[in-house]
Amino acid sequence: MDTNLSQTIDITTERARYDEYIKEILSDKQILARILKYTLEEFQDTDIDTIIANIDEPEVSKVRVEPGHTNTETIKGAPTEDNVPGEGKIFFDIRFSAYSKDELIKILINIEAQKSTNTSKLGYHLDNRIIYYLGRMISAQKEVEFAKSDYDNLKPVRSIWICMDAGDNEDSINRIRFVQDTVFGKDIEFSNINKVQGIIIRLRSNIDAMESKNALIAMLEELLKNEPVDIKKQRLSEDFGLKMSIDIERRLGDMCNLSQVLIDRGLEEGVEKGVKKGVEKGKVVARFEDGMNIETIAHKSQLSVERVKAILKEEGLIS
Repeated sequence: MDTNLSQTIDITTERARYDEYIKEILSDKQILARILKYTLEEFQDTDIDTIIANIDEPEVSKVRVEPGHTNTETIKGAPTEDNVPGEGKIFFDIRFSAYSKDELIKILINIEAQKSTNTSKLGYHLDNRIIYYLGRMISAQKEVEFAKSDYDNLKPVRSIWICMDAGDNEDSINRIRFVQDTVFGKDIEFSNINKVQGIIIRLRSNIDAMESKNALIAMLEELLKNEPVDIKKQRLSEDFGLKMSIDIERRLGDMCNLSQVLIDRGLEEGVEKGVKKGVEKGKVVARFEDGMNIETIAHKSQLSVERVKAILKEEGLIS
């Protein structure tokens, strides 16, 4: 018989698989090209096919954010960055380079799929994480894009975050970038402060919300909506101009096979409750087996005596 813990692990594993499917779909160049066109000034006047042709092959969940891992290629003979001990492993969801306009200016871009912008859910402010990622993308260019003091070869970086928790009227695209202010005296023109930009795309969590007035958000919401794969393919093709390649059809099929279970609006709360319930039961059982009486267990666990007794009965520890 499955325990609560094993069931929670199974659901969590499926959730991780679903997240990987989302990353694989977002990494399709047709999707990336539309994200670039509707979020970045460098691409707004460029047609989709040209953008696709100027996107390098994306890397999905392969490049670590920490020092010593983001700059996996180096200028010949130059040392890599020092690794910083004590940092956990963090990976870019999707990382790739794209080229803009006739000059083919290289723009390093990473795209992150994020379930929430809510600080209480994340445990941190999302803008702080975006700033950190942008900082890593800048510092990782040393000995890759430029050597020594040749800072004019520094390439622009863009970190684009797709968040999926907006209310019905909260769909939006917001930009974070440097702003120049003159504190005293004559203005000086700094022509390169736009090299660093963060973009936050907020999608609505309600699948029945009216179609967004923004073309990119409307496409992404359709892409991630819980519906039969044949309907999804038809809409993406007819309404948003996506060509249904073998790869994208396969990725959509994989995602839709899991979405019936995992995209239900109550899933996140269900998983959270399942985890909480498993932890709660584990603590009660451990304390009882350590010889603690029921009243003390209830006090330390912040549960009622009746709830503690019910858990112990379920586990066959009392009659």
